[in-house]
Amino acid sequence: PAGAVVPAFEILDASHRGLLEGGHGVSYYWFGRHPAAPLFAGAPGGPFGMSLLDLMGWFYEGGGLELYQELYQKILKLDVVVFPISPHGPQPPGWFKRPVKNWEDFRGFKARIPGIAGDVYAKAGMSVVLLPGGEIIPAAERGLIDAAEWVGGREDLNLGLHTVGWKYHYLQGQHEPNTHGNLFINKKVWDRLPPDLQEIIKSATKDAFLTFWWQFNQENAKAYQEILKLGINTQRMPDDINEVFLKTWDRVAAEFAAKDPFFKKVLDSMRDYAALVVPHRESHWPTWTFSARYYWKDKIYAK
Repeated sequence: PAGAVVPAFEILDASHRGLLEGGHGVSYYWFGRHPAAPLFAGAPGGPFGMSLLDLMGWFYEGGGLELYQELYQKILKLDVVVFPISPHGPQPPGWFKRPVKNWEDFRGFKARIPGIAGDVYAKAGMSVVLLPGGEIIPAAERGLIDAAEWVGGREDLNLGLHTVGWKYHYLQGQHEPNTHGNLFINKKVWDRLPPDLQEIIKSATKDAFLTFWWQFNQENAKAYQEILKLGINTQRMPDDINEVFLKTWDRVAAEFAAKDPFFKKVLDSMRDYAALVVPHRESHWPTWTFSARYYWKDKIYAK
């Protein structure tokens, strides 16, 4: 059960020390240890317009997996081997007490938005509150916040965000479009494995990544049907808000890159890979939005 050996935020260090052989986490939780950590969990904007599949391509074909090991082993000095796993896909901007029409409306909210996304929104002028998940509902009920981001869909229902009286739920933001977790394994344990078992684990993480996504995406689709039945107003985040966010993120990322060589190294690697595959995807692949709206226009619930 959760917390049986160590609390959730101590699993990484416990795996490093060998108290655990491994564990699961999300790299954006280590933003306080190094600003580059959230880049590996699905940075704002993709980053650079990358889809979830593009981002996995960067990990496995663009040098990202090697940079992942460098972050944990050389920068954070942790004795672990790490792999991307458990994608949650795009996390919605969240639940709001009142409708959002433009950036001026948006910045008037006092919102729970954690991590680097919260840092970016704060720099853009929004009032941001940092709260663990378990404190979101009590804070909303006491009026300490009037907007909150969690995970979306099923996880939002499990947390109870539909119970606080907020009737506006916004989708298609740019703060966490490709969120996923990671599997970390104690390096001494890893090094004791023969090469064939190491390759089996590597392959298993790829399989688990895809299987998790198929299951999670379907469960979220079902959850949003429940949300609609509750009378929740689901809308797309206005473009001007996404544009303000990305412009602010570009400025914040440039500031981090100017201060930290490793952040710059990772960001440049992501940009170079995206510069190759994203324009190709947008030029070569069919526009799925076109066919989706052709067949399902009346069922698309984010207006």
